[in-house]
Amino acid sequence: MLLLPAFWSSRLFMGRWTCTGVVALVLLLSAAAHGRELPVKKSGHSFVYNHTLAKTLVEYASAVYMTDLTALYTWTCSRCNDQTQGFEMRSLIVDVENCLQAFVGVAHNLNSIVVAIRGTQENSVQNWIKDLIWKQLDLSYPNMPNAKVHSGFFSSYNNTILRLAITSAVRKARKSYGNINVIVTGHSMGGAMASFCALDLAMKLGSDSVQLMTFGQPRVGNAAFASYFSKYVPNTIRVTHGHDIVPHLPPYFSFLPQLTFHHFPREVWIHDSKGNTTEQICDDSGEDSKCCRCVSMFSLSIQDHFTYLGVDMEADDWSTCRIIGAQSVQKFRKELTSSIIMTMHNVDVSIVDPSVQTDLNSFR
Repeated sequence: MLLLPAFWSSRLFMGRWTCTGVVALVLLLSAAAHGRELPVKKSGHSFVYNHTLAKTLVEYASAVYMTDLTALYTWTCSRCNDQTQGFEMRSLIVDVENCLQAFVGVAHNLNSIVVAIRGTQENSVQNWIKDLIWKQLDLSYPNMPNAKVHSGFFSSYNNTILRLAITSAVRKARKSYGNINVIVTGHSMGGAMASFCALDLAMKLGSDSVQLMTFGQPRVGNAAFASYFSKYVPNTIRVTHGHDIVPHLPPYFSFLPQLTFHHFPREVWIHDSKGNTTEQICDDSGEDSKCCRCVSMFSLSIQDHFTYLGVDMEADDWSTCRIIGAQSVQKFRKELTSSIIMTMHNVDVSIVDPSVQTDLNSFR
């Protein structure tokens, strides 16, 4: 397990993340040990990045943050437009207790099933980011020798309603539309959960049937896990933006290759270069030092985390997620039972709300 020095301290100042002198020492040690980085095994698959697809998927990753569940259910929310028009919602999933939200549907213009998982909705993003610093590789991934992941990331998808509800919705959609491909997306923590979702689906449906594109996701496992991931989900793109701090967390230390977190490939780094926006395709190591890793620790930004490809990635309500989640569910339940929308939309609804033990599918 990897622990940072006990005297690490951090603070937020004017939207920038600043740290004590220990970070400079860590960076120097990392640079000195650069040649000892543990390589990720190559998948042997070709790589294709499509800007238009990225613009479409970032809109889905943004829309899943919406708290108006009725607007999501009917796909009429303020973010349910532009590239995502015509999306057929198939399943809406909400877990109030664990602060989770996701949806599954069919994007007919992509001839694909889209799975979108919401990122962090907390009233203190700073605290969530600080918590990322201390994440540890504390769980061996099942049936993958030497592969380690963080248990919290793993459990958020595998040990909650998400896994069962998403796999069920994907199975039903493929039964209706044939064996069309599945695209999984998410931003921030939603990207971390989307990674485990894509791996789970790829092992069930086959590597060629699943694609992953995330935005501003943190690291989730070690180099051994990254190698397995690259093998099973080769059609993977991690989009990073400018000085976004989250892709740098949990920390990566090249001088501790067996113990450190390690991104899986492949990164596409969007940044400003000489006044122009550049979409830089990175190498297949997962930790390309010429991409977002080249950004100084002292200039990392929270602001860059909340905008990707010009799309707002913030929640539309930053109240405590359990409070706003419970309120959204209560409002949604009333609107479902008193409206004709149920007869107009064939959407599965899966909700876990400890305060009300009711399956909304029973209303349909």
